[in-house]
Amino acid sequence: MSFSRSFIELHVRLLNEGTEVFRPTRALKLGGGLFKLVASPDYDSGDEMWEHLPGATVRVELHHGVTGDFPLAVKP
Repeated sequence: MSFSRSFIELHVRLLNEGTEVFRPTRALKLGGGLFKLVASPDYDSGDEMWEHLPGATVRVELHHGVTGDFPLAVKP
C-alpha cells in the first residue's frame, strides 16, 4: 500500500520478541534504492526494539514470510 508517490509501506524486524516479528511502517523514498524509515503513529521505543530505528536509511528486500511475501527494511 502506498501513502503517496514519496512514501512506501514496508516492514521492520522487531528484536527481542522471542519469535520472528515484523512491524509495518512506512519510509520516504530517497532515490538510488534507498529509503528513510518513518515511525508508525503508535511507535514506542520503550515497548518495541526495531532492528532499524526511525530515521535510519535502509534498502528494501522481499521477505518470504509464512503468510506471504512482504517488503522488509535491510541495511544499505
